[in-house]
Amino acid sequence: MPSVSAGQLPDPTTSTSQFPSAPTGTPAGAPAGTQVAAATNALDVTKESMVGNWRVSSAGSSCDMFLTLTNLGSGSRGGTRGCAGELTAMGSWEVAGKQVVLKDRSGNPIARLYKTADSRFDGSTNGGQPVSLSR
Repeated sequence: MPSVSAGQLPDPTTSTSQFPSAPTGTPAGAPAGTQVAAATNALDVTKESMVGNWRVSSAGSSCDMFLTLTNLGSGSRGGTRGCAGELTAMGSWEVAGKQVVLKDRSGNPIARLYKTADSRFDGSTNGGQPVSLSR
């Protein structure tokens, strides 16, 4: 039969934890800056609330984005008109948790946005350009 030993347990209020401390800073794969702030305070989002026309502000210019619920690969069909930079390649989108992921025509993420207010989303492209959607 195994023996039982007795002894004093360590004080639980001292910091002798065997576990590492929680990570701080930028989430893996996320650009620093406004995206982290937006992600921290993000509001809940549903795919249905995203459908329709959006005004996009990115890289100092404005353009249009249209989002549908039509399935396209792992996301839903969407596109842009009059945009510059990475957003010209947008072909689909999806909601992942509180994040809206814009994807290129091959299904690769090109931008990530978070709901920051009613009818407003903020985030950035993979290249670090700030992106805002509003209606």
